Amino acid sequence: MSSLQISLAVIGGLVLAGVVAYNAWVTRRSAPRTAREAGQEADGAAGAAPVFDDTRPATSDAGAHERIEPVLGGGPFDEQPPAAAARSDGEFGQAPSMVPVTLSHVVNPPEKKPGLDALIDVITPLLLETEVSGDALLAALPGTRRVGSKPFAVEGLSEATGEWESPRLGQRYRALQAGVQLANRAGPLNDIEFSEFVVKAQAFADAVGAAPDFPDMRAEVARARELDAFASGHDAQLGFTLRARRAAWSPGYVAQNAAQLGFVAGALPGRMVLSGSSAGQAPILSLAYDPQAAMADDPELSALREIALSLEVTHVPRSEQPFVRMRQAAAALAEAMDGVVTDDAGQPLSSDTMDGIGADLESLYDALDSRDLSAGSPQARRLFS
Repeated sequence: MSSLQISLAVIGGLVLAGVVAYNAWVTRRSAPRTAREAGQEADGAAGAAPVFDDTRPATSDAGAHERIEPVLGGGPFDEQPPAAAARSDGEFGQAPSMVPVTLSHVVNPPEKKPGLDALIDVITPLLLETEVSGDALLAALPGTRRVGSKPFAVEGLSEATGEWESPRLGQRYRALQAGVQLANRAGPLNDIEFSEFVVKAQAFADAVGAAPDFPDMRAEVARARELDAFASGHDAQLGFTLRARRAAWSPGYVAQNAAQLGFVAGALPGRMVLSGSSAGQAPILSLAYDPQAAMADDPELSALREIALSLEVTHVPRSEQPFVRMRQAAAALAEAMDGVVTDDAGQPLSSDTMDGIGADLESLYDALDSRDLSAGSPQARRLFS
């Protein structure tokens, strides 16, 4: 073999080796990042868990339900920057220097079911001649606790506490009331639903020996429409989409990074939540990704290229500073996982846009407070459901 042939063979071998090495490198870069890799990176960085601190500037590549784009609109605040939520209005003031987050491994238990409230319910007194047992009331309740798309409820006045409550075994009641919700996200109570409420409440009253005193249907339906109009203009659900810049993520990698910010596993596959500070409070934030990837035989082989971070504005108390925490969580996850925060169309959200959203939310909170429907209150959570 001549020296030329030997040289060509050596060069060919080197080229082949280079191609193989390049393909291996590309394959490794395109594989989803796993929780094991995140742990190794954290060890190498002498890792302290991230905290929500808005003294660090939010990334300019920052932040969407239905999904609703993360700028508010659709009510009396339609003249907003172009990236926002339908059925909302609002503003949010200056953020604090630090929002502490406690890592929790247990989602808070549900709170006691809120009772009927004249603000958002039609309430009908059921007049009794003699006291009746809770056992009899429970036996007489209708099989379904809904009237059309609205919740239906019966309550008794507790002699022990002096408060209205759902009937309980072993208790006795001298006063009863029935009610149906005036409005929810399905719309206002209409004539047909009011008539169905009358039929259901009358049947219950007959069974327990009570006499109902129904309010005027026209007045209540009109009140339902007015409440629905207010709710339609002040509902807000915000969402950011976090997209991978380069390598995809595995579900475990996402969960590991989110857990460092205080998120815990939710009830559904592919969902994590940031719990509120009070027992029974709705989650402050929700993080969601493809549930099929979460349920895969080997989730570490599933590739995620985006996750969704969402805030149910009307369900979370203003005191929790939910938008500040949402913005900080998005920025922290984007930095930790090499991602970019965008709207649903994939457009990066700038700091100015995020500031505008935060400003709008403050007016929304003020408007809800003025109607005694403060964000996170039992009445607001029922109305905006």
